[in-house]
Formats: sequence, structure tokens, C-alpha cells
Amino acid sequence: MNFDLVNSTALLKRTPDVLDALLADLPTDWSTGNEGPDTWSPFDIVGHLIDGEETDWMARAKIILAQGPSRRFEPFDRFRHLNVNKGRPLKDLLARFRHLRERNLVELSALKLTPAHLDLTGEHPALGTVTLAQLLATWVAHDLGHIAQITRVMAKQYGAAVGPWEAYLPVLHR
Repeated sequence: MNFDLVNSTALLKRTPDVLDALLADLPTDWSTGNEGPDTWSPFDIVGHLIDGEETDWMARAKIILAQGPSRRFEPFDRFRHLNVNKGRPLKDLLARFRHLRERNLVELSALKLTPAHLDLTGEHPALGTVTLAQLLATWVAHDLGHIAQITRVMAKQYGAAVGPWEAYLPVLHR
């Protein structure tokens, strides 16, 4: 599938609803379970998504669009959320994510991006030259990857409880 801004925005708009449907008002056992040491819980993943809204996607899009002398992105701290969100209720994180996503999508829409804008480039600190279209496509794939991760982590909480059906549940082995 080729990148399409309208389709991408439609998906990005739905992520807060998906997260609310999966996580809001669940017992904390569901939102704090993980896959073992050095893995993330659904709570942690929502925190990571907030960090992306605050410091990654639109910040990098603005660097690309400015086409200034330095198009190099600041490195993204993939683990910042682990300290920032300690002790906060998941309900607050979900509300914060929704607010930030809505704001970022309004800002993205206001840019009135053209195909020429989507071909503009920036410099990722590890990946090198990237286009705005690639950045925006990554935003979508990133959301979907973390939604899949949340559901996988949650499924694994019942890994032992499913008994022999475990053989028919590949999600428990990923």
C-alpha cells in the first residue's frame, strides 16, 4: 500500500479510541502486566505513545518542513516515559494521549501538505535521510505496532490459564 495522508490521518485519529476501548477502567492487573524483565506493560506503552506525541512526530515534521540549515532530528528517548509516569493513573495517561493526538492532528491538517511537502527530507540520527511521507507512514505503523503489542502483552497474562488451548494461540508465543 502506498502512503496516503488522508488514510493515515483517519487511522491516527482512531488510536485514542482503540486504547480507551482496550484499557479504560480495567483492573490494574491488565494494564500493568508485562512479558518479563525489561519489557513494557500496556501502561508503559501508553506513556511511550505520549512521548511520541510530545517530542517526536510533529517536532520532526516541523524540522523537515522548515528546510533550515540543520535538518537533523534530536534523538528520541524511547525510555523517558518509564520515569515520567510513575504513580500516575492510567486514566490520566489515556486522557493526555487523546488531547495530544487531537492537537497534533489539527496541527497536521493545518499544514495543508502537498505531494511536494511529502518528498522533503530530514536527517534521522541513526537512519540518515528520510522523507516527510516516510515519517508520517512510520507514525501510523508505530501506532499499529504498539496496539498489537498491548494486545499481545494482555493475552500473555492468561498464558497459563488457557491450559491446553495454548497450542492454538500463537499470540502467546510471540
